[in-house]
Amino acid sequence: MTVAVPTRPGPSIVGRRPLRQLLGAYVALTKPRIIELLLVTTVPAMILARRGLPSLWLVLATLVGGTFAAGSANTINCYVDRDIDKVMRRTSRRPLARALVRPADALRFGIALGVAATVLLGFTVNWPSALLADAAILFYVLVYTLGLKRRTPSNIVIGGAAGCFPVLIGWSAVTGGVGWPAVVLFGVIFAWTPPHFWALAMKFRDDYAAAGVPMLPVVADVTTVARKIVGYSYVMVAVSLALVPVGHAGLPYLGVAAVLGGWFLVEAHQLSARAKAGADPKPMRLFHMSITYLTLLFAAVALGQFVR
Repeated sequence: MTVAVPTRPGPSIVGRRPLRQLLGAYVALTKPRIIELLLVTTVPAMILARRGLPSLWLVLATLVGGTFAAGSANTINCYVDRDIDKVMRRTSRRPLARALVRPADALRFGIALGVAATVLLGFTVNWPSALLADAAILFYVLVYTLGLKRRTPSNIVIGGAAGCFPVLIGWSAVTGGVGWPAVVLFGVIFAWTPPHFWALAMKFRDDYAAAGVPMLPVVADVTTVARKIVGYSYVMVAVSLALVPVGHAGLPYLGVAAVLGGWFLVEAHQLSARAKAGADPKPMRLFHMSITYLTLLFAAVALGQFVR
C-alpha cells in the first residue's frame, strides 16, 4: 500500500548558479559518505581473494567503477525520493530538496554515472564485475527505493542487500567470479545493515513518520526494535566468525572479529536494556559504533592476509 506523502513548498530553481556550487550539488547527489563506507568493504575483499595485494591499477579501476555505480544508485534514489526529502529534516538540505539541481538533470546524471561504471568496469576490470555493479544499481533503485521503502517495514532488511554488492564486485574483480568467502562477507554486511539503519531511524523516527515511510521504528515500539537489533547483531557476529573456516581468514582475524563482535553485542544489549527501562535508548551510540565496527572488521580481513 502506497502512503500519500505531504510536501512542503520548496524553493524554485533560480537561473544560473556559481560553478563551484553546482559541482558541489552534483557531488552531494551521490552521497559521498555512504560511498566511502562501501569502498571500505571493497578493497579487503580484493585482498582476501588475491591472498595478498592486487595490482594497484586493478584496485584503482575497481574503486573508481564502484564509486560511479554507487553514485548512480544514490543519485537516482535522490531523484525518486525528492518529495519526501523535502519533508524530512535530516534530508531537507539535499540538492533536489533545495532545488539546487533540476530533477531531470539529476536523473540524467545518475544514468550517466551508471553507464560510466559499466563501461569502466567492463573494459578495465572484467564483465562479471560490471554486471554485478549494474545489479547493485537496479536492486537499490527498483527493489529498495521504488518497491519496498514506502510499503513495508522490511524495507531495509531486504533492500539493504544493495549495500552488500561491493564485496562481490571486489572479489569478482580479482577472480572473475563469486566465491564462498565473498558470500560470507555479503552476509556480514546484510546482517549488519538492520541494526545500523534502525538505530538511525530510531533517532529520526518523527522524520520518517512525517514522510509516511514505514521504517520499523515508526510502526513498532522501541522495545521491539531494540530486540530485533540484538537478534540481527548475533547473526552478524556469527557470520563474521564463519569467515575463518570458509575464507581461511586466519587467527589474527578471528581474534579481532571476536573482540569487535563482543563489543557490538554489549552495545546492542545496553540499547535494549535502556529501551526496556523506558529511558532514552541512545541509538546514535550504536549507529556510530556500527560504522567503526565494520571499518575495523574489514581492516582485519585485509591485514590478516599479511600477518600469518
